[in-house]
Amino acid sequence: MTEHEATKATLAPKSPWHTASYSVERGACVEVSEGPFTGVRDTQNREIGALFFDANEWQAFLGTARDDLR
Repeated sequence: MTEHEATKATLAPKSPWHTASYSVERGACVEVSEGPFTGVRDTQNREIGALFFDANEWQAFLGTARDDLR
């Protein structure tokens, strides 16, 4: 197992991927999975991988996204 594969296994979400509710409303396709790290990926391009955020990063992202929607 390469270092990259080991890192991916460590970050792999523990819950199933689900389409973000806001994505459905807007016609975008973003999937999210919660775990020790929150994973985010493009539903239409799953093979390119996912971005992972720790709890603080994810909360900061959500706060910024909410502010942008106002």
